[in-house]
Amino acid sequence: MQDFTISLVQVPLHWHNPEYNRTMLGQLLDSALDSSRLTDLIVLPEMFTTGFTMDTSQAELLEGPTLAWMREHAARHHAVVMGSVLLTENGQHYNRLLWVRPDGTYSHYDKRHLFRMAGEHEVFTQGDKRLIEEWRGWRILPLVCYDLRFPVWSRNSPVAPYDLLVYVANWPDARVEAWKTLLRARAIENVAYVAGVNRLGEDGRGNAHPGQSALLDMEGTYLAQAGNMQTVLTRTLRAEDLAQFRRKMPALLDADVFSLEELVLSK
Repeated sequence: MQDFTISLVQVPLHWHNPEYNRTMLGQLLDSALDSSRLTDLIVLPEMFTTGFTMDTSQAELLEGPTLAWMREHAARHHAVVMGSVLLTENGQHYNRLLWVRPDGTYSHYDKRHLFRMAGEHEVFTQGDKRLIEEWRGWRILPLVCYDLRFPVWSRNSPVAPYDLLVYVANWPDARVEAWKTLLRARAIENVAYVAGVNRLGEDGRGNAHPGQSALLDMEGTYLAQAGNMQTVLTRTLRAEDLAQFRRKMPALLDADVFSLEELVLSK
């Protein structure tokens, strides 16, 4: 497994203004990353075209302008581009994470844990399948915001472990300490690198977002932090560091393979 470079894109998002957000993000990426292969994965925030909204009039069709934009930039930067978008399909609405490769193919993950405190569970259709992608020799699990609070859904596998866990978010300032604490916990318990990408700025409902995007190693140590600055934070993850730590701390070999529901039903 070779080393892997990841770029965390932390920006203020403009409320319900997809065209502006796509243009702003495109310019930022082009200034931070040239057309050579400088990175393997570009990570954008949750609902990066609209901000975190329950307004389904903002929803796009899957084969719409945002997927086209992601394909363009994945090809330009020779990297996967990922982030979540408000989409509609067959009369249902989704907070859907798109994983777009340089050749234009893509996968998706529909957010599993819908944030009921904002009424998200009343508007969007819940996902029921995780997405684990293999890219340039790494196994990667992408998840969305509120998923961070649920360790069972994030759990690594002792049989086929992922190497990198990525959360995209619109995580508010009021709960920033939970964001920091849970990112560290997920890295430690899953013996994996963890990246969390959050937005900046105030949304249309008056919620402030502090950024605090971060990259952590499998011991929960910060490798990079974005603070509250607009940035494209690019760092390289060392494959040998991960392999060496897992040899020293093979905790995944002792991981539980059952779910909590299975444990209860077996009694």
